[in-house]
Amino acid sequence: MARGSSGWVLIEDQPHRALGPALAWARQADVDELHVLVEHASGVLARRATAFHRPPTIWQIDGRAVTAAEPLPFGEPLTPSAEALAAADVLRRAGVDVVIEHGEVLGEIMGLEMARVVVDEHGARVEVGVGRHDREAFAMMHGDTPSPQALASVVDTVRRHRLAGAPPHPLNRLAAGQWLRWRLIGDPSSVGAAELRAVEGTVARSNVKDAVPAAAVGTDVDGRSVVVVCSTGIDLDLVPLAADVRMAHAPDARLVLVLPERDAHAVTRALAAALTEPADLVPLPEDWRR
Repeated sequence: MARGSSGWVLIEDQPHRALGPALAWARQADVDELHVLVEHASGVLARRATAFHRPPTIWQIDGRAVTAAEPLPFGEPLTPSAEALAAADVLRRAGVDVVIEHGEVLGEIMGLEMARVVVDEHGARVEVGVGRHDREAFAMMHGDTPSPQALASVVDTVRRHRLAGAPPHPLNRLAAGQWLRWRLIGDPSSVGAAELRAVEGTVARSNVKDAVPAAAVGTDVDGRSVVVVCSTGIDLDLVPLAADVRMAHAPDARLVLVLPERDAHAVTRALAAALTEPADLVPLPEDWRR
């Protein structure tokens, strides 16, 4: 609802991903003073709002009460156990990239999670598969400990599908942002960086099907700290999420948003420019998968 230069937005679904769409609406409606009302995740949105030159006001709804939300501080990073890290050696030997996210040890091939270290009362073990159901099916066929041959077969299958020009398949549609990050870590110069390493976002992915931007930190060619956030498709919440990642990992770093040329929408550019410390947007050619 807009009234004059003020606007009010009530968020009911996916509150963690709501700030960007609300800001995009305010821009289209010519709203200067934006108010966002949510029942959940108000602290996260309030924290992300502080990254903007004209921060919107986030309101916490509790029954009939409405109060101004306070920014939620970042929690302490979760660290995997030594047992979990040791179990990942089987993945490294198979040529799988080991990635740590929110205390979980993941195995990725070209950005796609195809294994995970699971720790329970029986100890730490590697489960292979894209998603929980696929991991359960793999365990039924190959047992709790994947053999080098079984792992090699999975790695080969993923690599065959994650190639430019490969026929459409779930293995080349999932985790596109992570695939793009993998490309940039291998060739950071394409975005003006000297070196990059993968880091976790500020909100954990609930499953491998979630299309969530992927982040990396490093240094640019001038020696300055840089945070790179990769995305595909038009994601209205990319800028608030990326700003949040910068605040979590390197608050003084240069922020770079990387996405395919066709997805470099004007609204993304406008939101990137609206940050107190504006982000650079780097569009890549459509053949980036090559």
